[in-house]
Amino acid sequence: HLILFLLFVGPFNCFASYSRATELFYSLNEGLPAGVLIGSLARDLRLPTAGGQHPAAPQPPLSFTLASSGFGEQYVHLDNRSGELHTSDVEIDREALCMESSGATIFGAAAGAISSSSLPSSESCLLLLDVLVLPQEYFRLVKVKITIRDVNDNAPRFPVTHIRLSVPENAPVNTRLAIEHPACDPDVGTNGVQTYRLRDNYGVFTLDVEENEGGERTPYLIVMGALDRETREEYVTVIVAEDGGTPPLVGSATLTISISDINDNCPQFNDSQINVTLYGNSSLGTHVATVHAVDMDLGSNAQISYSYSQKIPQPSRDLFHLNESTGAITLSSKVDGDTPRLHRLIILGNGPGCIPAVITVLVTIIKVMMRPPEVVPRFIANEAEGVVYLKELEPVNTPIAFFTIKDPDEKSKVNCYLDGDGPFRLSPYKPYNNEYLLETAKPLDYETQQLYEISVVAWNSEGFHVNKIIKVQVLDENDNSPVFSQQLIELSIEENNVPNAFLTKLHATDADSGEKGQVSYFLGPDAPSYFSLDKTTGVLTVSTQLDREEKEKYRYTVKAVDSGFPPRESIATVTITVLDKNDNSPRFINKDFSFFVPENFPGFGEIGVISVTDADAGQNGWVALSVLNGSDIFVIDTGKGVLRAKVSLDREQQSSYVLWIEAVDGGDPALSSTAKITILLLDINDNPPLVLFPQSNMSYLLVLPSTLPGSPITEVYAVDKDTGMNAVIAYSIIGRRGPRPESFRIDPKTGNITLEESLMQNDYGLYRLLVKVSDHGYPEPLHSTVMVNLFVNDTVSNESYIENLLRREPDISIEEKQPQISIEPTHKKTESTSCMPTLVALSIISLGSIALVTGMGIYICLRKGKKHHRADENLEVQMPLNGRINLHMSEKKPMEISNI
Repeated sequence: HLILFLLFVGPFNCFASYSRATELFYSLNEGLPAGVLIGSLARDLRLPTAGGQHPAAPQPPLSFTLASSGFGEQYVHLDNRSGELHTSDVEIDREALCMESSGATIFGAAAGAISSSSLPSSESCLLLLDVLVLPQEYFRLVKVKITIRDVNDNAPRFPVTHIRLSVPENAPVNTRLAIEHPACDPDVGTNGVQTYRLRDNYGVFTLDVEENEGGERTPYLIVMGALDRETREEYVTVIVAEDGGTPPLVGSATLTISISDINDNCPQFNDSQINVTLYGNSSLGTHVATVHAVDMDLGSNAQISYSYSQKIPQPSRDLFHLNESTGAITLSSKVDGDTPRLHRLIILGNGPGCIPAVITVLVTIIKVMMRPPEVVPRFIANEAEGVVYLKELEPVNTPIAFFTIKDPDEKSKVNCYLDGDGPFRLSPYKPYNNEYLLETAKPLDYETQQLYEISVVAWNSEGFHVNKIIKVQVLDENDNSPVFSQQLIELSIEENNVPNAFLTKLHATDADSGEKGQVSYFLGPDAPSYFSLDKTTGVLTVSTQLDREEKEKYRYTVKAVDSGFPPRESIATVTITVLDKNDNSPRFINKDFSFFVPENFPGFGEIGVISVTDADAGQNGWVALSVLNGSDIFVIDTGKGVLRAKVSLDREQQSSYVLWIEAVDGGDPALSSTAKITILLLDINDNPPLVLFPQSNMSYLLVLPSTLPGSPITEVYAVDKDTGMNAVIAYSIIGRRGPRPESFRIDPKTGNITLEESLMQNDYGLYRLLVKVSDHGYPEPLHSTVMVNLFVNDTVSNESYIENLLRREPDISIEEKQPQISIEPTHKKTESTSCMPTLVALSIISLGSIALVTGMGIYICLRKGKKHHRADENLEVQMPLNGRINLHMSEKKPMEISNI
């Protein structure tokens, strides 16, 4: 088949080729994201598309379909209409797909369908797809082969982290040793491992890389200098493998180079001659001397054996025995009169493959004609093989052994004494001669010293002496209690700890040995159940979360008990301080606070105290208060929690305030809580009644003479901005002017003005009533006044005349005693006596005395009303007025008046 390779297409280096055999080749890098264009099958196959060379002839739509669901189809997405092939959401990893390192690796079909000229190299990784092209007139099966190009996305990696290599110390320069664990890199070509290097070559090593026919690179260690194991036996460095990518990636492993020993050293003696003196009466086996040679090599290369030189005569060999392994020389036969006094022993130190080292031992024998004394022990205490066993608690003067001193020649005086340190005493045992008793002189203590070696020395007058060595082994008893390293163990742990949290590891020691010195740990009876102490290790843990707010300090005892019989114990005290964490929010004593404050309360006065607590300690328990809303009016003292208002508060402007107070603690992070504060302003009598009607002191009302008595004429209407008793209004007439001013009265509660008597001919004219409107405020009632003008006539023919009368009328003088205004209590009705008949009778008798009679009548009424008022405990308000009345005008505004 003729294969046509297309030119480079697209930004991702994807190549395509077309042939009549319907095979296409593409290539792309691994690791590309989804949606990257691989190639267009319709274009690369030169299939006709809509709008081609013959637009008049209708073209059936092309359809591209993957022939089967193979392994490689998950990595691509084929557009069924356009035939464009894109990468899918599954990322292509060349190393995961192509596990084989040589030859072409193919997924989806056999590799034999691709000729060697079609593939770029032997390291190609192919992805095969079968695509069906429809409809029937364009039907064909297209073999799509996608070459996955490698990118440097893997670093070299050694199969082991520690590589060991052994080099003999006599290795010549340029010796090459292969490193058996080369680094591996899944990438191929130049992206694979290229070079190796050592971070520290110590001046004696270097690396070289050899590549075999298969392309594998193996590092070799090359010796560049002389090695000496006796100078340095090991070199530790790091071997680094580097690939050829851009940028290059590296991997490393520890390389330990051990220098193996060879037999390049021979035995050597430190001295060339040793001089020894030996008494002729020495017993067999007496140690004479020991020779010792040194070989700097290791193992079998350093093994040394000792032997006599062939020049040593046989009598000397028979008299002195040489240990071939240790070099010890001992007396092997008795010295007699024929034994030479001087012996020169030449000893050889032999090593493998070495010339023997030589040392001379010169032994001088001093002949003794008399025999030394003899020491015969008879043990009282337990003894085995020359060792006496005593318990450490044995009392003082405990007998150990009798010693009998014998003089074989019976010609000399023999003395005996004890040589060596220890709590022992050797004394003559009377009345017998040459009998001695060995006993303890002080208490024994195993913990101080376990083994004593003492000598019983006997000597005679000739200067001969003999030693009898006695070993005393002290047996341990349970006489020591465990001892804690600290009697008071102070610990701390943060609250809200994890369960089974580690606290500490207790440590106690026992001077006794064996089981008697083994210590076990136990909690005291006062320890809470949620603390645990490991019996063997002494690890102290707490199994639950601790809460500092519930309990801040714990104090209990722990015991250390040994395994002796009877057991001994000691006690230590554990104190645990639970450290605070910021796990508690500030808490108000109430969720809602209510404060009642009189209005006009002075600025920065104390409204109330906000109480808040925080169960945490220290900085975590420090609380700062702030006003979340209304901070322009209210302020709070953080330290004391005192709430204050910056300005004076007016109930008539706002009767209540709702604030939100936030409490924030000093923890990190900080915790907070909020509380609702309601401030209710209590009314004080700071507003006088406001008269809404009549609207002017110059207004007037026409009253017809035919008006019947008891008829309502008009009313005075007033409101008070205060509340409660401060807003209860009473009306009274405090000044009158007119032909017969007593003809009108005002209701103290409603302010209604009614006609009391029938009007006569001479009652025509202008009546002026000064009405006082007063509240019942405490501590002092407030009031306002208004002038009510009534014109009694049939008509108003000349308004200007009336207005002139109003302007010309002089001021009305206030009555010296104003009428008393009573409020009827709910529990009892007020009894009042009307004075009107008396006034009418007096007015008929004499018109001239009307004024006098009226004044007297009013006085009598006031006196009687006052007495009734005191008797019935009525509420009463009086307001004396002095001077002139300040008449004012106001608009009439409807307002609801409440009465508490």
